[in-house]
Amino acid sequence: MTKIEEIVVSKAIIEEYMNELIDYLEADVAIVGGGPSGVTAGYYLAKAGFKVALFERKLTIGGGMWGGGMMFNKIVVQEDGKRILDEFEIKTKKFQENYYIADSIESCSTLCSKATKAGLKIFNLMSVEDVMIRNEDIKGLVINWSTIESSGLHIDPLAVEAKAVIDATGHPCEVVKIVQEKIGPKLNTPTGKIMGEKSMWAERGEAEILKNTKKVYNNLYVTGMACNAVYGSPRMGPIFGGMLLSGEKIAEILINDLK
Repeated sequence: MTKIEEIVVSKAIIEEYMNELIDYLEADVAIVGGGPSGVTAGYYLAKAGFKVALFERKLTIGGGMWGGGMMFNKIVVQEDGKRILDEFEIKTKKFQENYYIADSIESCSTLCSKATKAGLKIFNLMSVEDVMIRNEDIKGLVINWSTIESSGLHIDPLAVEAKAVIDATGHPCEVVKIVQEKIGPKLNTPTGKIMGEKSMWAERGEAEILKNTKKVYNNLYVTGMACNAVYGSPRMGPIFGGMLLSGEKIAEILINDLK
């Protein structure tokens, strides 16, 4: 077997990671949250030729999709959402009219693989603790290691510049929440504030998520469950068609806006 030098291995990891991080300190789009909507948005944006970085707090990518429903690792999509799973070559099985079952493990791993191969750069174990605002425009993110956040240490963060930011953090809508705290009630909602997620009602939640997928403030966009939390719509549970379609839609909106 070839001789292995631990220091060479360490140097390779550090050098390659730092080169990529430096390169992505300036991006076209910065996505916060690696759930199905965030990864889907990143896939379509990267495929369209944009420089896209995704920051995920956790070790794994896929958000709540991994656990399916109550740790039964199956997910449901409706007819419209199946189209996106088909594009990603994720197997589905018809359950009854308009309902399709997919394996959550295959779905998460394939979404991540296809998105990164399309050009999406994912930085996991990173948290967003602030945003950069210049003349009431969002200009980027303020990031730190997730371990710094969880340990409660006071360590100053670093900054990432982006032409647009997508909040794909799900139920907490964390980026929009930060912006609201900084600027007050100036969001693109009926109240100017985060309206809050309503109780589970899958039919309404799925119907409204695409309507809520939009720009919520200057250079700040929402996708996935963050949409319904911001605009006061219900949650859906383990049906994921709306999440995938929301990711596709926000990518289409941004492709048009950034042109």
